[in-house]
Amino acid sequence: MAGKKAAKLPRAAYENELLRLQTELVKLQEWVRTEGARLVVVFEGRDAAGKGGTIKRVTEHLNPRVARIAALPKPTERQRTQWYFQRYVEHLPAAGEIVLFDRSWYNRAGVERVMGFCTKEEYQRFLHQCPIFERMLVEDGILLRKYWFSVSDTEQEARFRKRREDPLRRWKLSPMDLESITRWEAYSRAKDSMLVHTDIPEAPWYVVESDDKRRARLNMIAHLLSTVPYPEVEPPVIALPERPPSTGYQRPPRDLQTYIPDHAATL
Repeated sequence: MAGKKAAKLPRAAYENELLRLQTELVKLQEWVRTEGARLVVVFEGRDAAGKGGTIKRVTEHLNPRVARIAALPKPTERQRTQWYFQRYVEHLPAAGEIVLFDRSWYNRAGVERVMGFCTKEEYQRFLHQCPIFERMLVEDGILLRKYWFSVSDTEQEARFRKRREDPLRRWKLSPMDLESITRWEAYSRAKDSMLVHTDIPEAPWYVVESDDKRRARLNMIAHLLSTVPYPEVEPPVIALPERPPSTGYQRPPRDLQTYIPDHAATL
């Protein structure tokens, strides 16, 4: 029901459906590869909204030579003097490739705008040029999909607290993340303005409710698959050759090589 929070998806149901969707992603990958298609998927959203975890599930069983992640660091001094979109263009896919942008050119509409890392003029120029840029990509044949991961303020803060206490995820908690707590409304206004200016028919925004990470991952992947008309590509028949008879080769003695210690034996 509208306005009512859905129950958390059971793990068993989540894992079964995730495996099915990941199998479909492999089929999509093979279609992209054989047809020479170019697919770009943009992942945006607040800090701790679940973008990284979803990207990990999308790429888990894909060929890294076909599907790659573009997660760009902050621009160098030279890149700051380039046309804003220039450093993103070089990461766009060639024929038969999929590129997943873990944050993208929309940094200018979000963190740069809120944190004052760009001027007002640069921000206004971005809002004007971005739809033009994306129309050019689509007109050239690139399949462009844009997802905004929406998380509530209470859930975001809960995830930040978990990161702070978890030594495996503490590295994810940056000073910029902490700033996002105190600037929640500023980021909300920036997001609203961004959607108004860049939600275009050729490249619409799709919002992913992500307070429940499991639902968010399944919903996003299922939607992506539904937007690309990929037929299943018949895999080639692979016959394993018979191993030829031995010609007398013998492995060298073990004491001539350095083996790593058997740590597993201590468990």
